[in-house]
Amino acid sequence: MALLLQIETATTNCSVALSKNGETIALKEDARNGYSHAEKLHVYINAVLEMGAVTRDAVDAIVVSKGPGSYTGLRIGVSAAKGLAYALERPLIALPTLDVLAQQVRADRGTIVAMLDARRMEVYSAIYDANHKQIRATEAQILDETAFASYLEQGKVYFVGNGVEKTKTLITHPNAVFVEDRLPSANEMSTLAYEKYKKSDTEDVAYFEPYYLKDFVALKPKPKV
Repeated sequence: MALLLQIETATTNCSVALSKNGETIALKEDARNGYSHAEKLHVYINAVLEMGAVTRDAVDAIVVSKGPGSYTGLRIGVSAAKGLAYALERPLIALPTLDVLAQQVRADRGTIVAMLDARRMEVYSAIYDANHKQIRATEAQILDETAFASYLEQGKVYFVGNGVEKTKTLITHPNAVFVEDRLPSANEMSTLAYEKYKKSDTEDVAYFEPYYLKDFVALKPKPKV
């Protein structure tokens, strides 16, 4: 049996799940109040363990969403995951955030574009087939009216993630399907994490870092008036 504790903090969704053999058995998350990860993450970890009626020592591995996404959110999630993995002497499993997000789309055919909002008209995106196999690597991409044109000409394209809001203002192709109000969740990490666990596909806890994709840029504070 594999009991995995899963952490997803790449966006405003502070999300924690407990899974057994690839099936989610407990989930606690909140995407409503901005970045509340520092206050809620460890509370949610304790909550899902209580919901699953297990202790931390019973967990077989720690799973974390590695990015891309929010710099601060990723730092908090990865730091917590590494701390737990080290303290409990458990393996650390990392999942690409866009792989997790793409799992929220179920389609018989067509293409899935998982996308997270970046600055201005930019998104972090990756492209998958209907079986969730990645067919284009993750990129930081500037959107315009021609974005994803070659995929749209071939059939239905399902756009999912918080990059959808800006995308739908530019792309009007009839094959575009916008799956709105979706964020990466620890719930969709279960199957992917279990597959990695069975193959012992783990990270070096000491050296693992989030996948930011772009360098962090601090914004200047607004002048006081």
